[in-house]
Amino acid sequence: MLQKQLHLKIKIGSRCLQLTVTSILAIAVVNTAWAVDPNLKQLRIGFQKSSVNFAIAKQQKLLEKEFPNAKITWNEFPAGPQILEALAVGAIDVGVTGDTPPVYAQAVNKPFYYIAYEAAKPFASAILVPNHSNIRQIKDLKGKRIALQKGSSSHYLLVQAVKKAGLNWSDIQPIWLAPADARAAFQKGAVDAWAIWDPYYASAQLEDRARVLTTGNGLSPNYTFYLASPQFTKQNPKAVKELIEQINLADKWVQYHQKATADAFATSIGLKPNVSLAFIQRRPKPSNAAPLNQQVVQYQQVLANRFSELKIIPNSVNVQKAVWSGK
Repeated sequence: MLQKQLHLKIKIGSRCLQLTVTSILAIAVVNTAWAVDPNLKQLRIGFQKSSVNFAIAKQQKLLEKEFPNAKITWNEFPAGPQILEALAVGAIDVGVTGDTPPVYAQAVNKPFYYIAYEAAKPFASAILVPNHSNIRQIKDLKGKRIALQKGSSSHYLLVQAVKKAGLNWSDIQPIWLAPADARAAFQKGAVDAWAIWDPYYASAQLEDRARVLTTGNGLSPNYTFYLASPQFTKQNPKAVKELIEQINLADKWVQYHQKATADAFATSIGLKPNVSLAFIQRRPKPSNAAPLNQQVVQYQQVLANRFSELKIIPNSVNVQKAVWSGK
């Protein structure tokens, strides 16, 4: 019923849709059928600047309305590895990352479960070089200094790019930097290239005139994963499922309101509107969350095996063991 009402109102303009979504959500709060887990007292979310669905859920207070008895806290992190660390020490209950951080975490026995994934977005990550650089092909990265966040989705992108170019990992010089520090180094010419994801990618492309050496297309599917602590999933299985429903409600709004979403991002995280819009438009349509299927699990296993072969991670992992059963 919610989806039918949403689609009907979308056709008569964005202003009416906002009112309709608000009205429906207000009704949902007082409807006991929507109060899936009234006993939930706390929900601590870890998100990044790239977490579009969480950002909209936060802006529209979807979780606060869905779980009126819970204290909802939103915690921003610079990248996925930091989110996994927070999950491991019990600082957050649920987080969202790219594909590589969970593999790193599982390799060192950090506890978590994959609870959902979003559609692959290979065009939302890239290896960038300065506009004036003489680096024209991936193979030109040999001997070059490349900035990237260790253990991030860009780590795997670079691993795959190096392999495609016929180079060895030892042929390049990875410079381990968090996104903000990497951009500063890139702007100053302290590194030769930068492996990064949106919205940092869009920002460098539009504001720094960075040139795209390659995107993730054909190299890395670049899935987004929602992760939760085992304790939280065990104690709140119904709340986990309803959280995923709220993520999807946020994504539905984003798909019909890309400009409004971009404006919201520009305001909340300090991006220029054109940068935000480029970032939003690169996302798959839709980008809803769904339980992991075997294709996605197999992709993660391939990633994990590759990192194990290169001894980037200390132990081999069985990805399936970290996938939540839904119970």
